[in-house]
Amino acid sequence: MQASSSVPGVNRKRQSSSSNSRFTARAGRRMLAYFATFAVLTAVLVAMLTSFIDPLQFYHKASWYSPVFSSEQRYQNPGLARNYEYDTIIIGTSMTENFIPTEVNKALGGNTLKLSIRGSTADEHFKIASLALKTGKVKKVLWGLDYFSLKTGDQEAAGPFPTYLYDDKLWNDYKYWFNYSVYEQFFKGIMRELNGTAPQNINYLYNWSHQVSFGKKYVLNAYKKAKVEEAYFGLNEEPLDVIKKNFNDHILALVKEYPDVEFSFYYPPYSVLRQSIWKDTNAQRYDNQLAMKTWMFKQFNAHANTRVYDFQSESDWTYNLDLYKDLSHHNQDVNTWIAEAIGRDDDKYRVTEQNAESFVAKLKDQVDTVVVDSKGNLKNVQVRLQQGDQEKNLTFSSKSIPSDDELFVPAKEAAAALNASMKWDQASKTLVWERKGHIVKVTVASKQALVDNKNVDMPYPAELIGGKTLVPIGQLAGMLGFNVKKEQVNEQNFRFLIQ
Repeated sequence: MQASSSVPGVNRKRQSSSSNSRFTARAGRRMLAYFATFAVLTAVLVAMLTSFIDPLQFYHKASWYSPVFSSEQRYQNPGLARNYEYDTIIIGTSMTENFIPTEVNKALGGNTLKLSIRGSTADEHFKIASLALKTGKVKKVLWGLDYFSLKTGDQEAAGPFPTYLYDDKLWNDYKYWFNYSVYEQFFKGIMRELNGTAPQNINYLYNWSHQVSFGKKYVLNAYKKAKVEEAYFGLNEEPLDVIKKNFNDHILALVKEYPDVEFSFYYPPYSVLRQSIWKDTNAQRYDNQLAMKTWMFKQFNAHANTRVYDFQSESDWTYNLDLYKDLSHHNQDVNTWIAEAIGRDDDKYRVTEQNAESFVAKLKDQVDTVVVDSKGNLKNVQVRLQQGDQEKNLTFSSKSIPSDDELFVPAKEAAAALNASMKWDQASKTLVWERKGHIVKVTVASKQALVDNKNVDMPYPAELIGGKTLVPIGQLAGMLGFNVKKEQVNEQNFRFLIQ
């Protein structure tokens, strides 16, 4: 008889081990199911909580608690556009942030919602304007047209754009439901309200006019820095084809799509020194924005639902540096004046086929002649050269006024403008000009000049500033045989006529 190969004790151990494994597997699956259920329930609860509290008022206007607004405009604006009542919207960069909706209501006759985005591009303007226009509420649009918003934006500097807040796709709202930053913004808004640093009032939402300092000293400091720091900007300026495409795709497209909506576009009044810096450090940008002003108007003018206003040569504002905190940004009074001018359709600022070029010409003339005097005041000094029947304005890359009696300009440019030859002796820092038999020798910082071998007193000696030798153009022209007349037009303007 053959012996059995099975061992009862061993079999029982194997059965017990197998049973334990099955139990462990079932327990693991059960725990995984519990965890998954818990995770799903937690996610549902978080989504429901976010939808209920709705920190950005994305689904509904706050009703059971006082509204708390985020200062992160790219996140806050979609909810405002969807859920607030309005018939007029404000679109633009930080230049539009200081509009007060109630003041705009008085000027334009409507119910205004401000949808500004600081540091924004035309593409971002398109997104928020489209969202508002699709609601069917909008009858009027007030749109600030900054040239630099038509450039390719630095999105990395601005931060990621929350596109999911601007579409109609419910399935990607999870990015809002589970975004801790919306609660962070919510609680920051509550703290600002409690501290009294930023009242949660939609009429003053995004307004910073009372939070910063304005004045001439701040603008002049920014002017000095910009002369150095902005020199590299001209190296990466986009061609006009890129700028025009951005305009067509993101601005003009909406004008065409909504012919029953009234669009009022305006060119913001930067300080005249902003324009001067562009001309000196980034000539391409300066020329591009001037060209775009008239080109954009021509595109707008083909559509009956548009009006264009130009405030960039309004010297009562752009020369008053106390209205600005830096080279570009003005206080809310200027925003109110803009709204009032647009509301009354002021002929002084309304761009038409007849005057479009004159706005550009006036701004160019201001930029070509503006100069900062020794007290930090802005003056316009025009230099006109008359030879025979021909007369032309002389422009210079740098200008300085030690007093109202003279204008200092670069020595090389002065020589070229006056058709004189020039030599420079580095060792003695002496300049020598020759023209039609006249020889003028001037030494930097010396009040003595040698004119045709005769000593002549110079009230204002040549100066070496920023690596350039500046000379008094009126005195130099006179010493080279020209007849020079100085005319005081008014307190802010004077001119030299060189014959």
